[in-house]
Amino acid sequence: MATWKEIKRRIKSIKNTSKITKAMELISTVKMKKAQDLALEKKEYIRWLLEVLMNFNSNFSDSRYFSSNIKSTKTLWIIITSNKWLCWGYNINAMKKVNEYVKANPNEQMEFITLWKRASQFVARTWNHLIADFSENFTDEITFYFWKQVSNFINEKFLENNYWKVVVFYNHFINTIRQVPMQRVFLPLTDKSIEEYFSTVLWYDYKYIRDDKPKSYTVEPSNKELIDEAIPMLLDSMFFDIMIESKASEHSSRMIAMKNAKDSANKFASKLTLQYNKARQAAITKEISEIVSWVESMKD
Repeated sequence: MATWKEIKRRIKSIKNTSKITKAMELISTVKMKKAQDLALEKKEYIRWLLEVLMNFNSNFSDSRYFSSNIKSTKTLWIIITSNKWLCWGYNINAMKKVNEYVKANPNEQMEFITLWKRASQFVARTWNHLIADFSENFTDEITFYFWKQVSNFINEKFLENNYWKVVVFYNHFINTIRQVPMQRVFLPLTDKSIEEYFSTVLWYDYKYIRDDKPKSYTVEPSNKELIDEAIPMLLDSMFFDIMIESKASEHSSRMIAMKNAKDSANKFASKLTLQYNKARQAAITKEISEIVSWVESMKD
């Protein structure tokens, strides 16, 4: 059995761990709130941009972004994870979603783009073809400039007819407690993918907007040129929104993990404190007994 001095050292060590996890919990809370606020700010902009594009539906068939008539059989996958662990099941859930998709589509020829180290390590372990890794270029700082680099790279690869489909795997932020791993077909754009984006990310009723009376626009120089300029802007914004959702999920997962670690440390420290008090009391009782015995022996 450990002595009371050893137990005291363990209590001190565990309390220090509790302080560290509490600090990490607070940091993750602040970062999560920042990501949430940024996501809410962008939702109205993306919604209005989508609503404007809906009024030019007749021209969508001419756009390469809406075309599925591609000879390539390859699929481009983007996996979004974190650079670090200590975030509960955040990374594991995203990787499980990838594995589920692989099992469900065994005939697809896949190539990967990864964001952050855990995704690139996963691709390396599973012996898949990694064409780009942006892990070193990004930090926790959420800026549109960096995400636009990735979005432009994806769009260029798709427009070169290298891939017939682009799929993004990430964790969708529902609330502080719940984050859902998702696979989203990013390209080509379809009515179904836009409807899912409206309902799951923007929280709007797509059918209501779709059935609304079309607005009349006077466009110069032409509808086609407007769409060719607007769709890349829309894709950049949609990908940025996905990244924000992913970041909010990561910080929320880490916040919960650190809270659980802090609570467990405090609970364990309480148990050790009880053991310490018992061991200390036993040691004091033993010392008193020895003193009494020594005094009695001196009397004899």
